Amino acid sequence: MSNKIYFTPGPAQLFYTFEEHLKRALFLDIPSISHRSKDFIRIVEETNEGMRELLDLPAGYDIYYLNSANEAWDRIIQNLVSKRSHHFINGAFSRKFYEFALLHGKSSTATEAEDGGSFEAFEIPRGAELIGITKNETSVGHSFLESEIEKLRKENPDKLIALDVVSASPSLEVNFQNIDTAYFSVQKAFGLPAGLAVWIANEKCHEIAEERSITTSLGSYRTLPNLKKFGDKSQTPETPNMLFIYLLGKIAQDILSAGVQRMRNDTIYKATLLNQAIENHPHLAHFVSSKEHRSKTTIVASTKKAAEFINYFQQRGLILGTGYGSHKKNHLRIANFPTHSKESVEMLCDLMTKIE
Repeated sequence: MSNKIYFTPGPAQLFYTFEEHLKRALFLDIPSISHRSKDFIRIVEETNEGMRELLDLPAGYDIYYLNSANEAWDRIIQNLVSKRSHHFINGAFSRKFYEFALLHGKSSTATEAEDGGSFEAFEIPRGAELIGITKNETSVGHSFLESEIEKLRKENPDKLIALDVVSASPSLEVNFQNIDTAYFSVQKAFGLPAGLAVWIANEKCHEIAEERSITTSLGSYRTLPNLKKFGDKSQTPETPNMLFIYLLGKIAQDILSAGVQRMRNDTIYKATLLNQAIENHPHLAHFVSSKEHRSKTTIVASTKKAAEFINYFQQRGLILGTGYGSHKKNHLRIANFPTHSKESVEMLCDLMTKIE
């Protein structure tokens, strides 16, 4: 592995124990074992157990494995929405979920926050069956508050709530009792290469999918009823990314061993340093206007000198993220995930003061 430190928000810096777990997996021939074997069933059970503890999942919430968070958008719309969903758009990725719903022929609606701003209203159309929320919008660094999610849950008990926790879990605490389904890909806060996603669904989701499957096609092999059929046996419908499921379980255990609260306290500490560095620099400004809605895991700064900052840090082995989409040339995005040590963030902030 190189000596570079990747502060890019995804793919991100590999978890610091990734290499040793990868070597162990190859020694054990994990990529070659049968996905129907007792050994693989044990791996799934151990990974699921670690994820349940790490995320504090309530009883009745099941874990399934997909290829990406983008696939989760497809599966959620196919399985859980008959006619209409409603989406809170606070950046490019929450917008894409909404666009996926439209591509599936749904009459979906959206509430959009102003660029860099927060939501002013939380009303949901009566006909919406599912509410789409992005906990941490990786594209612009806007974070949805737990109190806002709780408010939506209380005011819409009859609707499903789907939460994007990409770049949020496990760094940010999420009360899963306030949502029905959630999903994330592993190449961000879990410090793995891209190629695996986790989809979480509760009993209400299963009931709706089963009912819809009687009269409607929910897709092919990865329908929710089929995922549950195999998931109840700690298996998957197809041959999955067995290597990454194994590695995800090991990294979950590493975070648990180090202490979940300690990891989250470190996240807050590092975010505070980065935010202060932005506030104290004459050429940087926070993009998200509301302090309480600023992401703690994807720090985003506006600047007219983005290229200069990125080149300066790259020459010193620190790789920062560019802006996303239309903000590519005027934003810096700095990831703050569990694999980023306090020392590396302190070094970044110290170097930032030297840029004129």
